[in-house]
Amino acid sequence: MNQPIIAGGIFAAFVFAAQVANAQDCSPKIPDNLLTTPGHFVMATSPTLPPMAYADQQGVLKGLRVELGYEIAKRLCLKPEYISTEYATMVPGLQGGRWDMINAGLFVTPERLKILYMIPYEKLAISISTSVSGGAPIAKIDDLAGKRISTDIGGYAERKIRELNEDFKTRGLPEMTINLFDNYATVYQALRAGQVDAAVSIDPVAKQYQDRGEFTHALNGMYPTPGSLSFGSKDIAEAVAAALKEMEADGYLDKLMSEYGVSRADGGIVVEGPQG
Repeated sequence: MNQPIIAGGIFAAFVFAAQVANAQDCSPKIPDNLLTTPGHFVMATSPTLPPMAYADQQGVLKGLRVELGYEIAKRLCLKPEYISTEYATMVPGLQGGRWDMINAGLFVTPERLKILYMIPYEKLAISISTSVSGGAPIAKIDDLAGKRISTDIGGYAERKIRELNEDFKTRGLPEMTINLFDNYATVYQALRAGQVDAAVSIDPVAKQYQDRGEFTHALNGMYPTPGSLSFGSKDIAEAVAAALKEMEADGYLDKLMSEYGVSRADGGIVVEGPQG
């Protein structure tokens, strides 16, 4: 579907008319007063992680998360709208009422569960990518000691790499030089340009780059944790959970995940978040 892209500031809004007709055929399952825009389901994403979420050469959003968002909006009888933004802006934007859901696979952490409602659905882990040619090989985690690495700012990967640096320091190994970027596209651009020795991302992204022949998928499966859909409203989270359970029951969810080679998170469809 070639649909227009409306860009503004640091955001880009993607509205997909093909799903609008479907949304108009039934009654919305979330009341207007809970939504950012009445009748719309506004989702924040980062289209820099093929095959999870990315924009093709025509600017059309594609990927597992994008397709999942379309289907959620359809089953909620709402018009889907995507806002493309950086990870660092996602939680503040949710709290500021700029979107209804973060559809970017945020890792589930105790800190986030204090302020967000989260539905874990992906099983993700951290990967290390290296150049196809040149540089010292990275075959185990300790081979990262003393290396220059790139990763996305403010994410789970940054946190785990910083913890690994502390471990290196404790064990008397050289610390990594950590270079932070706003998204995975620039994380990999730094590796492509030779500014770093390795890029830190997640398994599906690193595998996609290796399948394209661009980089070597040196390490995978590090620090596994669930990825989620995230919300500021418990009511919206529960409505989305109900839609996901429908997808689970009719087989749509498992089919979609298997098409992209991504495993389901353990524990089924549940809403986790602030207590009380």
